[in-house]
Amino acid sequence: MFKIKEDIISALAYFDMFDYPLMGREIYLFLKNRYPQYQFDDTLQCLVLNELVYRFDKFYSLKNDPLLITRRVNSNKKAIEMMNFAGKLSNVLIKFPYIRGIAVSGALSKNFINGDKDIQLFIITAKNRLWIARSLISIIKKLRFFGAKQNHFCTHYYIDEEQLEVPEKTLYTAIEIVTLIPLHGDALFERFYTANTWTGEYLPNKIMRLSSAKPVKSSFIKSAFEMIFDNPLGNAIDALLMKLITKGQQSKALANKHCFMPDTKGFQTKLLLKHETRVFDILHPIAAGARH
Repeated sequence: MFKIKEDIISALAYFDMFDYPLMGREIYLFLKNRYPQYQFDDTLQCLVLNELVYRFDKFYSLKNDPLLITRRVNSNKKAIEMMNFAGKLSNVLIKFPYIRGIAVSGALSKNFINGDKDIQLFIITAKNRLWIARSLISIIKKLRFFGAKQNHFCTHYYIDEEQLEVPEKTLYTAIEIVTLIPLHGDALFERFYTANTWTGEYLPNKIMRLSSAKPVKSSFIKSAFEMIFDNPLGNAIDALLMKLITKGQQSKALANKHCFMPDTKGFQTKLLLKHETRVFDILHPIAAGARH
C-alpha cells in the first residue's frame, strides 16, 4: 500500500512544482508502476481523507489552494489558442531544409501556458545536418520572419535521424518525451518512440501518441537546397557550425553532432532534486509511523 501512495504523491509532486493540479486519470498516467484501477482509486481517496492530497471537483493537488484550479482552467483555454499557432508555425518550419519532424514540447505539450516562451518545439533533422538546419531557423528568427509572434516560440531541442534515442534517461526526459505532441513526421516519430521505449521504465501507463503527426511532403526548393550540400562540403559546414555555436558554452547539457539541448543553469538537475525532496518530506512521516 505504501508503494502506490508514494507513486501518487510523486506524480502530483512533479506537477506541483509548476502549480499544476492533475485530474485522476492524469495522475494514473504518470505513476511509476502499474496498479489495478480500483487500488488506485481507493488509495487516492485515502490520501484525500488524510489530507495529504486535496481535491477540488475533478482536480487533485498537494496544495490546499482552489485558485490553482482557476489558474489551470484558464491556462488550458489559452493553450488551445497557442496550439493553433503552433500548427501554423510548424507548417512553415517543416519546409526548411533538413527538417524531418516537428513536435510541440515543454509546457504547451502538457496543455499549459507558462511565461513568454509559450511554444517550445522539438525538432528532428536529417542525418548529420542538425547544425545547418538549426542555423537556418535561427537566421530566419533574427530576420523577424514571423513578426511579433516569433517571441512566443523557441526551438529548444534538436536531434537527428542518426541518434533518435535520447541519451539522458531521467524522469524529466521521460515525461518530456511521452508528452510530446508530434505535428509533422509520422513515420519518423514512430521510429523515435521505438528508440525510446526506455520511458516505460519510468512511466509504464503513459502511451506515446502519433495520431496528430502529418506525413512530411517534399518540395522542389527544399530538395534542391539539400542536393547542393549532400556532399563532403555539407559535412564540413555542419561540423564548423557546431564548433562555432558551442564554443565557450560549457553549460550546455547536450551539444554534439547529433543532439542539441540547452540547459544553461542545470535546470533538470535542480528540478529532479527539488522533486525528490518534496516527495521525501511528505512521505517520511508516513513511513516513520508505519515502523512504530
